[in-house]
Amino acid sequence: MATIKEVKAALQAITDLTDSRWEAFYSDTRSGVQAAIKQRRKAIQATIDEDMRLENMLRYEKEWYDQGIELIAGIDEVGRGPLAGPVVAAAVILPKHCKIQGLNDSKKIPKAKHRAIYEAVMAEALAVGIGIKDSQVIDEVNIYEATKLAMLDALSNLTLSPQGLLIDAMKLDVDLPQQSIIKGDATSLSIAAASIVAKVTRDRMMAAYDQEFPGYGFARNVGYGTKEHLKGLQERGATPIHRRSFEPVRSLWANK
Repeated sequence: MATIKEVKAALQAITDLTDSRWEAFYSDTRSGVQAAIKQRRKAIQATIDEDMRLENMLRYEKEWYDQGIELIAGIDEVGRGPLAGPVVAAAVILPKHCKIQGLNDSKKIPKAKHRAIYEAVMAEALAVGIGIKDSQVIDEVNIYEATKLAMLDALSNLTLSPQGLLIDAMKLDVDLPQQSIIKGDATSLSIAAASIVAKVTRDRMMAAYDQEFPGYGFARNVGYGTKEHLKGLQERGATPIHRRSFEPVRSLWANK
């Protein structure tokens, strides 16, 4: 009789819940075998569910594939709301029908997995472009316009010319087919890929700023107005990366 370790190894070869080989394992009444069966079936179901989720997140892309548009750039940004730091946009062109396990809206991915999924996107992507607009630009033109400028820079920094754009809740003044999708980072894989690239890029920048401007907690709050950040503002004042057009930075600067 096979050992439980050998049974577990054999179960790894089964990838289909309807595989006929399950019956032979079900007849083994050892609790360790039954537990292994349950664990393996659960893992297979999770893989099926993940594949279905990713397939659903390709629905916008597949509409364009059917029209012959295959080089699709997903575009997203991070950093519209913080009191400090830049707004960062990314444009990502994935291969046709590309699925990356765990890829989702960056806000829904556990922070511990950000880097791994970022690396997977960078490895799979046909092209990636980044656009960055600092606090000075944000103060000059407002955050909405700065976001569009960052997105345009990300688009121009692609090494491949896209045939169409899927953009998270924004429209750009470019002569390309484009679709603005509300909450696109949660419904389009191309936009989700751009979301995680922009997020990791900006987080790294804010970690560097934390070294340059200690006392605000930038590595932890990435520029958002946390208690630690606001305390730093009160005690130390605004840094060059703070957005002077945002409250309470504006009031602190006016009273300086």
